[in-house]
Amino acid sequence: MTSVVIITGASEGIGAELARQMAQENGSKLSLVLASRSKDKLEQVAQQCRAHGSKVLVRATDVGIEAQCRALIADAIAQFGRIDTLINNAGMSAHADLSDVADLAWYEQLMRINLWGSAWCTHAALPYLKASRGRIVAVSSLAGLVGVPGRTAYSATKFAMTGFFEALRVELSPHGVSVTIAYPGVVATEIRYRGFNAQGLAAGQSGLDESGAMSVQTCARLIRIGTTRRQRDVVMTLKGKLGRWMKLLAPALVDRLALAALKKEVRPH
Repeated sequence: MTSVVIITGASEGIGAELARQMAQENGSKLSLVLASRSKDKLEQVAQQCRAHGSKVLVRATDVGIEAQCRALIADAIAQFGRIDTLINNAGMSAHADLSDVADLAWYEQLMRINLWGSAWCTHAALPYLKASRGRIVAVSSLAGLVGVPGRTAYSATKFAMTGFFEALRVELSPHGVSVTIAYPGVVATEIRYRGFNAQGLAAGQSGLDESGAMSVQTCARLIRIGTTRRQRDVVMTLKGKLGRWMKLLAPALVDRLALAALKKEVRPH
């Protein structure tokens, strides 16, 4: 039987690489539904996946709009009749000290994209995932485990995602639906360059130290394996795994490590 997988934020970065790896691994046994705001970029990814024999449905979707999230799920069912895996990957970054922000409106918009986009897609897909005893994946962030200075907005959205999907995991366990939460660290994508700055505009630069960033290929592979195995959590780096426990044992040290994640030129004196 063909497995139907929906991936949001699939036009580039982690989402696009996940689609390519899944298509390469599963070929004609896979039907993909690829969603993002950029239909042109989605079509390019779709062609790469079709080259491996997978069926692909492309849907331009802004996950910050509830109606578009629900339409995405409806279109997937109309095309393929079932959903086996929903990967909530779409998201936006941000970097700004709270004291530099004059208008918090973009904080709300970021929450709509990162939390509510995942919640709306998941809610609409729930009946079909229960029917297939399927999988839900939420791509959170290490910033959803440990607060990062300069990322109050982003950390808030990712902590919210973590709480939402941890609670949902327990609700769905009697129905055979797994919930995997992935916690990437710094990955070599453009997400931080396109995220909000203090004025709510595209940052144009990263506020984090990008040296040693994980490759997109490695990140996608770890998420793909975690999804297949129905892992609870995918924490991708040793630093992330240690930070999770050190937050309980030595919280002040974790704060210092979080500061060290910033670029030297933007670290506070």
